[in-house]
Amino acid sequence: MFNHEVMELFAPEFSKGRDTVIGHDVWIGTEAMILPGVTLGNGVIVGARTVVSRDVPAWSVVAGNPGRVVRRRFPDEVCALLDRLAWWDLPLDEIRAVLPVVASNDVPALKDAVARLRS
Repeated sequence: MFNHEVMELFAPEFSKGRDTVIGHDVWIGTEAMILPGVTLGNGVIVGARTVVSRDVPAWSVVAGNPGRVVRRRFPDEVCALLDRLAWWDLPLDEIRAVLPVVASNDVPALKDAVARLRS
């Protein structure tokens, strides 16, 4: 996809801006455009055909052109628990075990999972 042999030709251009950073558990819709130097926090959802030109806070839904945060995915307490759980860093067997809790709306069970796996 990218020819590393010619990378030095692009070094001056690459050094002009920040890296584009995409957090964990991010969903990017069809034909969305993420501009260079943008950071998408963990859990962000980017709507289809959205043009993201600015950083997007974690656990937000962004849509439109230009992209605007339209809402948070979850209440702040749940976002904090998901960040603390960091399920994407768990071994695969633990991810399988915790997935039903993460996919549910059971906040007490999520708190228990965080206490059990991240204590």
